[in-house]
Amino acid sequence: MATAAAASASEAEAEPKAGPKAEGEEVEAKEARTRRKVLSRAVATATYKTVGPEWDQQEEGLSINVYDYNCHVDLIRLLRLEGELTKVRMARQKMSEIFPLTEELWLEWLHDEISMALDGLDREHVYDLFEKAVKDYICPNIWLEYGQYSVGGIGQKGGLEKVRSVFERALSSVGLHMTKGLAIWEAYREFESAIVEAARPIAGFLSPFDREQTFDSQLEKVHSLFRRQLAIPLYDMEATFAEYEEWSEDPIPESVIQNYNKALQQLEKYKPYEEALLQAEAPRLAEYQAYIDFEMKIGDPARIQLVFERALVENCLVPDLWIRYSQYLDRQLKVKDLVLSVHSRAVRNCPWTVALWSRYLLAMERHGVDHRVISVTFEKALSAGFIQATDYVEIWQAYLDYLRRRVDFKQDSSKELEELRSAFARALEYLKQEVEERFSESGDPSCLIMQNWARIEVNVSDTLSVSSPFEGPLSDSVTEAESGSQARLCNNMQKARELWDSIMTKGNAKYANMWLEYYNLERAHGDTQHCRKALHRAVQCTSDYPEHVCEVLLTMERTEGTLEDWDIAVQKTETRLARVNEQRIKAAEKEAALAQQEEEKVEQRKRARAEKKALKKKKKTRGSDKSKADEDDEKEWGDDEEEQPSKRRRVENSVPPAGEAEPGPEARPGLCGGSAPAAAEPPSEQQEQRAAARRRDAPRVPHDSSKDGVTVFVSNLPYGLREPATTLRPLFEACGDVVEVRPIFSNRGDFRGYCYVEFKEEAVALRALELDRQTIEGRPMFVSPCVDKSKNPDFKVFRYSTALEKHKLFVSGLPFSCTKEELEEICKAHGTVKDIRLVTNRAGKPKGLAYVEYENESQASQAVLKMDGMTIKENVIKVAISNPPQRKAPEKPEARKAPGGAMVPRQIYGARGKGRTQLSLLPRALQRPSATAAQAENGPAPPLPATEVPKMSNADFAKLLLRK
Repeated sequence: MATAAAASASEAEAEPKAGPKAEGEEVEAKEARTRRKVLSRAVATATYKTVGPEWDQQEEGLSINVYDYNCHVDLIRLLRLEGELTKVRMARQKMSEIFPLTEELWLEWLHDEISMALDGLDREHVYDLFEKAVKDYICPNIWLEYGQYSVGGIGQKGGLEKVRSVFERALSSVGLHMTKGLAIWEAYREFESAIVEAARPIAGFLSPFDREQTFDSQLEKVHSLFRRQLAIPLYDMEATFAEYEEWSEDPIPESVIQNYNKALQQLEKYKPYEEALLQAEAPRLAEYQAYIDFEMKIGDPARIQLVFERALVENCLVPDLWIRYSQYLDRQLKVKDLVLSVHSRAVRNCPWTVALWSRYLLAMERHGVDHRVISVTFEKALSAGFIQATDYVEIWQAYLDYLRRRVDFKQDSSKELEELRSAFARALEYLKQEVEERFSESGDPSCLIMQNWARIEVNVSDTLSVSSPFEGPLSDSVTEAESGSQARLCNNMQKARELWDSIMTKGNAKYANMWLEYYNLERAHGDTQHCRKALHRAVQCTSDYPEHVCEVLLTMERTEGTLEDWDIAVQKTETRLARVNEQRIKAAEKEAALAQQEEEKVEQRKRARAEKKALKKKKKTRGSDKSKADEDDEKEWGDDEEEQPSKRRRVENSVPPAGEAEPGPEARPGLCGGSAPAAAEPPSEQQEQRAAARRRDAPRVPHDSSKDGVTVFVSNLPYGLREPATTLRPLFEACGDVVEVRPIFSNRGDFRGYCYVEFKEEAVALRALELDRQTIEGRPMFVSPCVDKSKNPDFKVFRYSTALEKHKLFVSGLPFSCTKEELEEICKAHGTVKDIRLVTNRAGKPKGLAYVEYENESQASQAVLKMDGMTIKENVIKVAISNPPQRKAPEKPEARKAPGGAMVPRQIYGARGKGRTQLSLLPRALQRPSATAAQAENGPAPPLPATEVPKMSNADFAKLLLRK
């Protein structure tokens, strides 16, 4: 290389006349060097992202696990462009260990390796690569390439058997594929036919015996392939049958024709599903689901397996499809290699789905896989990167259940039992350190793992404490054995109590059900003393249902305790319930005080608005043509509205009524009865005032609830919207025929921001709901079904899901200036973005929040890792999986808690809300205090005795009214 460069340099010096050409070549060389430097930097960046900073250390540099699919693909592409074939092979090997590769990636890898294969060892390496490729997904093209490549090694030892073995495996894998299986059959037939044609010239020189052993047997192989293919429903079967008739020297047997006709009938049944797949666009999940349902009804295991595999090629990131496939194999086929292979592929494709890992562990246990292999698989599950804290609890629970089933509890101590106990301890430590640090919660608030550990310790005790059946001379030894068992029982029960103490210290002591669970454990496996101790602690700590815990304590003392125990229990329960009632009364009083403060604040705001109105009225300069009566009239109307009458909104229907002509300038008297002054109001404002007066005086038309099905309710419209009906009608007519647009106006005739839109058909009303959140003059319009809230008080319209959505992200902390397009540009770098919704308030202003929906869970989890903490326009955003908090149910208006704890009816107000006066019109002498009955100790309050009210005459009423 150096001598060549020196030679080229000397030639350049020896030929000075070729200056322009040399300069052009120098520029091209410089550009090539620049491109190479840029490519090298890109390779280094992709390598660092994929395998870490130690790439040059060969295998040690590949030890870093990075679950970024796109980085691996980019690295392989850049290394191929740079020509680093050794590093390309390493990068592909690393990627294949973490991810299953697509058909395109495998074919590209195989073609590169085939082009570099020189000898038999290289060919064996390519064979191994083909074996890995056909395990990821069902790929007819890879099988076809495998068969054709194996034909090239037919001259080697065992080459012919190798070719036939590959083709037979290909037929069992994809031979039933109706659209792509034909190519495999034809390639196999062509190979066998080529052998027949090669043997035909020498067939005439062979003895009858040799001819039968060689040529005739080879001819029978081709016949067999034709017959097997014609018995399977495949596309273009007619051409195959015609080819068989032309090729065969003998007539086709009747049995073959019958199988062929039967396959044609089956083909007609499958064609609708195949055509649906051909017409639909990828990933065609719904079409594949329908195809799977059809095959499941028929029940052919081979075809069911094939259609599942075809569906998974395009829907490999759909966990539910993997779960359904593996469930079918677990329950129906139960073939060990096949079942475990599918489970392994499932967790490689969807490692973030805990259900797939749990099923994998169960399948390995079911088929007797070695314990070390199961433990390694569990460790891989822990490093898979689940997106919820509860997922880690679930996988730990599955592994602990497996370890528990390995233990022989009849033995005093065993290696399996110690391993189970250490696994429980490790699980608690893992949830505390790893999970809680990442998710700010352990995922196990009820301490289910601790509870299971305590139960298992008790089971160990019970197994060891079974009494001996021997009697007679061995009674002494039996007594010793029983005492030893009892000692072991106490030790194990002590461990269970320690676990329950830890459970209670984690915030569970206030729940009655946790204490009762502990009490039942002591009741079944402990003693009365510890039961009593647990219930005494429960009485002091329980805050949700203390009455129930007190009742359990009193019941136990009533059946088993002494008089002293009963007295202590009664005293503790009475003291505790009195304290609870006192706390409830204080809480109710505090709530009432807060409600009163809120009402006072509302009154203060009303007074402030009234004072502000009065101040504005004083400052306003009125026109000379305003009379005193008009001012009084405006004040009267202004008492019921928040805005003063002079600031009338521009509303619709500003044309005066028919027959009423608008007076001209000469008909408008001034202050002195002359011509109109120069400061008179413009005609348009007068028209609006008349329109508002006309709306104000128009009769109110009540809403017809019988038309709710064809009516939608439109709200959050701008109050200053001119002519709402005229503006909204074209918008809703795009959905269908509109009968009426009925805007709602206030007593002053001003638009109140909402209206009813009635359609001719219910289907049109349903289509109109899609206009929800459309912007009208910069404000989002709310469109919802028309429902009578008095009849359906719990009805709530919310078009978005409030449950956990693993493929959707919640983004907070966005700058208010961030647009949907800018956010989409950032998010699409981590996957396919299906939808982005910026959250706004009722005025259409952004709130700095957004929901981003990705195509699948994998892309969403990758986006969380990459975008959380990112800075956008000097704002640090937070990104998490969408899991909105539970919406609080509104308090029922039928009843509420009184300060004393009793339930009293809540006052129901009319349609206009709370009235202006809350005075009672009943004389105080006739009012009776509402005495609430004393609540029973552990049950409902006893009913009050019915007392008959004495009849009173008019004279008695007069005396009561006049009495002071």
